[in-house]
Amino acid sequence: MSEIDLATVNWARAQFILTAMYHWIFVPLTLGLSFLCAFFESMYVRTGNEDWKRITKFWMTLFGINFAIGVATGIILEFQFGTNWSNYSWMVGDIFGAPLAIEGLLAFFLEATFFAVMFFGWDRTSKGFHLFATWMVAIGSNLSALWILVANGWMQYPLGMVFNPESARFEMQNFGEVLFAPIAIAKFTHTTSSSFVVGSLFVITISSYYLLRGRHVDMAKKSIIVASVFGLLASLFTAFTGDESAFNNGRFQPMKLAAYEGLFDGAKGAEIVALGVLNSGKRLGDGQEPFAFEVSIPHGLSVLAKREWNAFVPGIKDLVYGNEAEGIMPVAEKMKKGKAAIADLAAIQEAGKAGDEQAKAAALKRFRENQDYLGFGYLDTPEEVVPPVATTYYSFHGMVFLGSFFILLLMLYLYFSYKETLEDKTWLLVLGFFSFFMALTASELGWVVAEVGRQPWAIQDLMPVKVATTNIAAGHVKATFFMFFVLFAVLLLAEIKIMLRQIKIGPEGV
Repeated sequence: MSEIDLATVNWARAQFILTAMYHWIFVPLTLGLSFLCAFFESMYVRTGNEDWKRITKFWMTLFGINFAIGVATGIILEFQFGTNWSNYSWMVGDIFGAPLAIEGLLAFFLEATFFAVMFFGWDRTSKGFHLFATWMVAIGSNLSALWILVANGWMQYPLGMVFNPESARFEMQNFGEVLFAPIAIAKFTHTTSSSFVVGSLFVITISSYYLLRGRHVDMAKKSIIVASVFGLLASLFTAFTGDESAFNNGRFQPMKLAAYEGLFDGAKGAEIVALGVLNSGKRLGDGQEPFAFEVSIPHGLSVLAKREWNAFVPGIKDLVYGNEAEGIMPVAEKMKKGKAAIADLAAIQEAGKAGDEQAKAAALKRFRENQDYLGFGYLDTPEEVVPPVATTYYSFHGMVFLGSFFILLLMLYLYFSYKETLEDKTWLLVLGFFSFFMALTASELGWVVAEVGRQPWAIQDLMPVKVATTNIAAGHVKATFFMFFVLFAVLLLAEIKIMLRQIKIGPEGV
């Protein structure tokens, strides 16, 4: 542990956060807007109405601008696994690399192949084939998300692999378990459905702007109806998949659940905090109340996490210091087992070099007994397993609040569209104008919950982040951090400028 440069770890973390959160500005919009473009074009092919063709081409142009920047930032993000996280890549490359390779070879090439037809094939292909290409781009974009989220889901709940102590690497054993892991499925469905909401609210934001300005009124109304229906259905499904994600956290990542619920002390029939302000002075085991203010729902957390009315939900204190009655092992005990596993791993390597097969077999047997606690051996204190509670808690509750708001907003848009009075509801159009920015915020908050909530782990329980980094000087990572910061700022400003110019031109200019 003394050889780990924490400055390198922190700068590598900062660079990855910068790249991931910047990349995530474009991903949900790509996933959602791709399907909306397919819906709009389906209306054109079905009705033959040229208005729908203009609507499709307008939103498709904005989709293309966003798609290009998203691809560029995604490539940078993947490269960082080799530049800043080479220890991670070495130990889990056989598993983590497989879904990423499939994403590149299958999903990305699928969308890239039909992308050209979608943009340049309007007068060169039949209506049916062009519509097929548009749907393939939408499906390909979301298949890309599938494989990336499978890889991320494995980091949250590693399975389907075996650790090879001779090479010190995790090796794939069952790809089906990796692909169909409960957390991977929940992450894919929740992420894509919430991205559909982001795409829908993007359409509503721009369409609301047009209605407020009295421009492109017919196009805006038609776009709003399609986006509102799609967005409302997606919002309801997002709530359902969010519930399933919380249930999986209760089973596989109880510390994350405890952190985003602010649950320090476990309880039977645990209540869920619907609205609350954390006590900023609260420390683990100090006896203070965790909340300065709270509105709670009795038994809510037990039902959410365990699907039982009076089930015991462990808190942060139980998970750190153990709870014998509930069969929860203290982290200190896991650390002892982890350090023993690390020592036996070194013994296996030494015995192998010396050709002592008997000593190697004995060390291997001891290692197998403690290998599930390998990651805990790299921790310095038991309290290190606690993620930043305030960040995780407020991110989660902010995401839930905004998600609930979107359901109400989309219902209102549909209702007043049906009543043909939407143009008169200036207050609603103003809310709709800001809704895309709120949706992006909610999406970013979801990413924070998923990633910050599992700290300090790069791979849950098996590899802390500080062990996963590349052994390079902190100054090098720091320099590239600022380089990427400037590059991303320039790219973002360029995209905003191009987007605004196209929005100003409107559908007549496509």
